[in-house]
Amino acid sequence: MKACGLIVEYNPFHNGHVYHLQQSKEETQADVMVAVMSGSFLQRGEPAIIDKFHRAKAALQSGVDIVLELPYVYAVQYADLFARGAILTLSSLNVDHVCFGSEAGNIVPFINGYHHYIQNEKQFESKLHQFLDEGLSFPQASKKAYESIDLTSGEVDLSQPNNILGFSYVKAVKELNASIKPETIQRTKSGYHDEKIEHDIASATSIRKEILQQQSMTSNARNALPTATVEQLNNYMHSSGRWHSWEDYFPFLQLLVQTRTLDELKSIHGVIEGLEYRLKQTVQEAESFEHWMQLLKTKRYTWTRIQRMFAHLLTNTTKEEIETYKSINQSPYVRILGMTDKGRSYIQSIKKDIDVPLISNIQQFNHSMLDIEERATNAYYSPLPSSVKKVFKSQELTGPIILKETGI
Repeated sequence: MKACGLIVEYNPFHNGHVYHLQQSKEETQADVMVAVMSGSFLQRGEPAIIDKFHRAKAALQSGVDIVLELPYVYAVQYADLFARGAILTLSSLNVDHVCFGSEAGNIVPFINGYHHYIQNEKQFESKLHQFLDEGLSFPQASKKAYESIDLTSGEVDLSQPNNILGFSYVKAVKELNASIKPETIQRTKSGYHDEKIEHDIASATSIRKEILQQQSMTSNARNALPTATVEQLNNYMHSSGRWHSWEDYFPFLQLLVQTRTLDELKSIHGVIEGLEYRLKQTVQEAESFEHWMQLLKTKRYTWTRIQRMFAHLLTNTTKEEIETYKSINQSPYVRILGMTDKGRSYIQSIKKDIDVPLISNIQQFNHSMLDIEERATNAYYSPLPSSVKKVFKSQELTGPIILKETGI
């Protein structure tokens, strides 16, 4: 059986993801579609709108065959480390391809771009440090560094968000010497950061914004979502009483900053260059999470970077812990969140060739990376009532979701 990997967040799973899934399957002629999905917190540092199990269920009901969890230590990171963790995870399951959406829509420029990058890597790194020293944010400095080696024009424009992620996936495949063939498809209709729903294919950003602002499933949002996602969003709201946003965590973050010492704050991943002082200075003044973000945001520190820092603060993830996993070349385990019967058949067919433990609950395997995952789960569910929290956390201790032909 030929398997194609998808690197996703599904926050939430929308019609654009259906298109990506179908086009990737057609492009690679895959029998099985394997999604590696961020768990409780996402690449841009946000809590997922609904938990990983409801998101996994919507994906399985919409055509994905296996959903794997991207470990927290990689999920809430800049593009290159996010990509490294995803490719490590997919490699462990012997997928043949990884297929991503991009503005370029053609894999050849990414491959050529990678070779050009390798030839000019020293110049890139030199320029990157120069622009960072000048006070630019990391995304701005990266863009200008790529521009300095002619990688923001022509066939692969590395000023575009999906091209940047795609380039990171190609780099990870090459640097890890993974036996995965990268492919890409053209993104359609909506942009990565579009904030308005204007088509039946809309960005996850615009869908979340509409749902969270209205606190309801509007007709606009429904039109951009598969039936399975609408059902899982409604199920989660019915069970928990909320869709998650950063405002839910504002009191917890205030308490953490108020009660921790400067040294304790400084040890948290993402708290750099004196940010611990800014946190202490602004915590009393902040009236909401968004207000606090506005107080902290500078030219140097982007919204995304500060959100990631807050995620690491909430989960007590330290610089030392992240350093441990930056350069490993094999996943310590692969966690399965859910699969269809076809997905289970694929797992059975490759099981003897898999070099790492396959786990479905956090008590099956002891590892420091799983300890961080457990903290992330606890942090994510912290705004919920105790009775609801207990029910949701029990899912961590059961087997993966199995989608039968007649339903879950």
